[in-house]
Amino acid sequence: MNNIFKMFFEEEIPKYIQISNHIKKLIDNKKINDGEKLPTIRELSKILEVNNVTIVNAYKKLKSDGYAFQKVGSGTYAKRKDLISVFNREYSKTLKSILTEDLDKIIDFTGETNTEMYFPIKEFKNVINKVLDRDGANALIMKEPFGYEELRRTINKELWGGKLDLDNIIIVSGAQQGIDIAVKAIVNINDNVVVEKPTYGGAISVFKWRRANIFELEIKEDGIDLEEFEEILKKNKISCFYTMSYFHNPTGVSYSYEKKLKLLALARKYDFYIIEDDYLSELIYDDGIIHEPLKELDKYERVIYVKSFSKVFLPGIRLGYMIIPNSFIESMQNSKINTDFATSSLMQRALELYIKEGFWKEHIQYQCKEYKTKYELMKNLIEEKLFDKVTYLDPKGGLYFYIKLKNKEVKSKELFYKLKKKNVYITPGIIFFRDSKNGDYFFRISFSQVNKEKIIKGINLIKEELI
Repeated sequence: MNNIFKMFFEEEIPKYIQISNHIKKLIDNKKINDGEKLPTIRELSKILEVNNVTIVNAYKKLKSDGYAFQKVGSGTYAKRKDLISVFNREYSKTLKSILTEDLDKIIDFTGETNTEMYFPIKEFKNVINKVLDRDGANALIMKEPFGYEELRRTINKELWGGKLDLDNIIIVSGAQQGIDIAVKAIVNINDNVVVEKPTYGGAISVFKWRRANIFELEIKEDGIDLEEFEEILKKNKISCFYTMSYFHNPTGVSYSYEKKLKLLALARKYDFYIIEDDYLSELIYDDGIIHEPLKELDKYERVIYVKSFSKVFLPGIRLGYMIIPNSFIESMQNSKINTDFATSSLMQRALELYIKEGFWKEHIQYQCKEYKTKYELMKNLIEEKLFDKVTYLDPKGGLYFYIKLKNKEVKSKELFYKLKKKNVYITPGIIFFRDSKNGDYFFRISFSQVNKEKIIKGINLIKEELI
């Protein structure tokens, strides 16, 4: 195998880039198999007669370009990029096509947001009219780069009990922008970051754009294994850890109270920050789960909290907020200004009044009641119809179930194509992993965009394909 790595160097191009490009070609041409272990840094430096630092930089570039992944304590492994990216593009195209189809004829188990039937259009329309009557043109033209001050004040009072300073709250255009702002402020090129495995692809994209080194930790029933995490922390300087502490996407896992406290203690001990993406924490269906985000427990100023209103309110308003530690106020405010100067003034004012007048809490209570009914129906059907074909972890909240196939002869991507022919759409696990092999036997089904009749029909069709 050593012979395939032999190459001639060009003077004009840095050696580490030439080595990286050469290995990419070997992976693309299948001379190096997907998942095959690459030579150690010392081995390859001897083969190519270059120093160790050159190979380190070459492997870092391979990882940042998506052609390699690292296993802690094991080494660097090849990854054929097209295995994931081609299907991801196809899946994305499929989701877009759903929007143009007759929705009555399809069963969409891919949804991640509130369905229109649960949106309180009458109340929100009245709130907008009140804002326009009260503020006139200012509701449309006023720009406040860090967010409408009354909205920040209302978020602080109504959602956080007045514990925060307004300077610590920034209004953003959804969670993705919040993650981007946070990462720009705390992660530099070649910094080390830790994420859950699997995780939200949008966060991975931001870390890759910053050319960070990404460590993955498999998520367990109550969060990542903190002993494994600490082993990474002992050997590597970590800048941040990205997490969804409630109803993790896609697994539905919520962190235990004890694990949250230990995680915060580790952040203080090893001097890293936690980006907490509060995804769906309002949608709790079990009295045993207490709503207490990491930020609520954060005594050490280690948590950057990101919250979107899109998932549980209205996707179209594109609003969310961040709570940032004092040490990052200036850098994240600057990052927000550089990203966009202001978020929609009218929507901010309408949301502020909607929360202040108590509609927000009423809306969440209503949604919890409605979604709990569908959650219980889907859970019962999975246990009744699919019990011998799959396993799953009961999320006890959120909008979806994460399913593992028992039969290793069936892969979730194949199941996706079979169900698509029957107008049933699921989300294969490959979407949430950097390495496609890890997602082969998982898929996610959401109940947010389907009624009870479609849930019943959809689960029965899944059963037919798994027989």
